[in-house]
Amino acid sequence: MLGSMTTRDPQAPGLAALASLIADETRATCLLALLDGRAWTGGELARHAGVTASTVSEHLGKLIAGGLLTEERQGRHRYVRLASARIAQLVEDLAAQVEPADAVRPRGLREASAGSATARGRTCYDHLAGRIGIAVTNALTLRGLLRQDTGFALTDAGVEWFASVGIGLVRKGRRPLARGCLDWTERRPHLAGVAGAALCRHALEEGWCVRIGSGRAVRVTDVGERRLSELLGIEAVGLR
Repeated sequence: MLGSMTTRDPQAPGLAALASLIADETRATCLLALLDGRAWTGGELARHAGVTASTVSEHLGKLIAGGLLTEERQGRHRYVRLASARIAQLVEDLAAQVEPADAVRPRGLREASAGSATARGRTCYDHLAGRIGIAVTNALTLRGLLRQDTGFALTDAGVEWFASVGIGLVRKGRRPLARGCLDWTERRPHLAGVAGAALCRHALEEGWCVRIGSGRAVRVTDVGERRLSELLGIEAVGLR
């Protein structure tokens, strides 16, 4: 009989376990918050998720045991962060599958303003996303510095451009130099990978962008508007 010949895929238990880790609203909230690329304490995540410290501690323990988070201890404090860029990509890719219509309506002006700021510009683990990320990605593509027709790839001119701006591209492990990451607010891909991370780091270090509050949102400064206009021809209106 067909049933007696069926064998279970050896990856099925692991996939089911991974899915169950993410399939909890509090844990999903923590994972999304940690997409800002920074380390958070349990107390900070508890306040962000609107749950008690003991509740979030239990959830973080499961995420750490499941390999989605790593922890660092400094004195009495425990910090957690996403385990790797690969995990960040997984979370962002899953978030991109949620249709905007499925999102919960903002509960007030403050929450609506935060959502608007996040859509305008944010960090997606270690690279720029939102309208800012899309504007930079499109500008790089229009100038022949980035190709999107056969997957994301920096051109020779693109590699030279990064060097001319003073942005080092140091490859570690198997992480691609350039990768497209589907933007969950814009529904288009933005630049990720080594190049995306290096560009975001440079933008923050040079003051082109600054973080807003304790979340993922960032905004472009006057200096950033001027430099992005000089280097990539991006109009300021496209960054606001």
